[in-house]
Amino acid sequence: MKQVMLYCRSGFEKECAGEIQDKATQLEVFGFPRLKSNTGFVLFECYQDGDAEKLIRKIDFNSLIFSRQMFAVVAECQDLPKDDRISPLLADLSDDESMPKCGELRVETPDTNEAKELLKFCRKFTVPLRQAMRGKGLLLKSENPKKPVLHVCFVAPGHCFAGYSYTDNNSKFFMGIPRLKFPADAPSRSTLKLEEAFHVFIPREEWDTRLASGMWAVDLGACPGGWTYQLVKRSMFVHAIDNGMMADSLMETGQVKHHMEDGFKFEPARKNVTWLVCDMVEKPSRVAQLMGEWLIAGWAKEALFNLKLPMKGRYDEVLQDIENLKIFLIQNGVKFRMQAKHLYHDREEITVHVQVLSNISPH
Repeated sequence: MKQVMLYCRSGFEKECAGEIQDKATQLEVFGFPRLKSNTGFVLFECYQDGDAEKLIRKIDFNSLIFSRQMFAVVAECQDLPKDDRISPLLADLSDDESMPKCGELRVETPDTNEAKELLKFCRKFTVPLRQAMRGKGLLLKSENPKKPVLHVCFVAPGHCFAGYSYTDNNSKFFMGIPRLKFPADAPSRSTLKLEEAFHVFIPREEWDTRLASGMWAVDLGACPGGWTYQLVKRSMFVHAIDNGMMADSLMETGQVKHHMEDGFKFEPARKNVTWLVCDMVEKPSRVAQLMGEWLIAGWAKEALFNLKLPMKGRYDEVLQDIENLKIFLIQNGVKFRMQAKHLYHDREEITVHVQVLSNISPH
């Protein structure tokens, strides 16, 4: 077992590959990424047996920005016969002693236009494959969320990679993508970015306390109100900062105060803001600096913001901006938790979440 498979957005294979290469090197696991542009996945080839297991155990999945899912590959099956795709797959998985008994099966495909044609097949194939795998002892008789997840990823008809991930170190979503429905009354499709961010960054069991009704939030660059919509829907009050116009439907709720100001100059009058959100089209280094200034000043307890990516050097830019923000916060005595992800609803941007844990005196 020498391969790790990672899903990513089509066109971001290079960034995903650079990231897994860096993480593997830090763990002294040596190998190289195999990638092809616009395929929606990367394979990391380890030089030594067992290193794939080490990577999916020791790399914190939440620390990966460009990967939507990560699993150790146990078998690659090519040219599966149309009349019986199950038998060869079962044989390959059963022959490998490293394959753990799993509690869930996901038959998936990379997120590309070509591979999406396979999704209908994957859905139909799941039930008979699940029954066969349970019969072979590869899957438990009933689903168990504490046991590993068995992934079968079809990259082409008759060609799949099969392996497993650990439930405490993977994406809980099928194909690594939360399935969200665009609300018909939302002012813009950008609303799904913030909704997805809440699903990815905030544990569901903490929504009642961290996304509570009655909280105050600030939305920088708010118009026409896609992100404000998500906050209002959760019964929060929002300071919407933008020189443009907000959607009438949001203003009519009585929960939104519109400030026609520059997002880089606005300061809250009171220290009662829990959430700071920002989706401004601006240089990522400038946005990251602004977020740091807000958190250092104690003007917000949690921040969710997008960093727009340049055309070239996207991975290096992301690393630099995040590292600079971390240093800025640490130097100013802010204790925090930070996570960044290239979300499904993001395009040429990544979403960053920072939660302030407590303030400590700077050295």
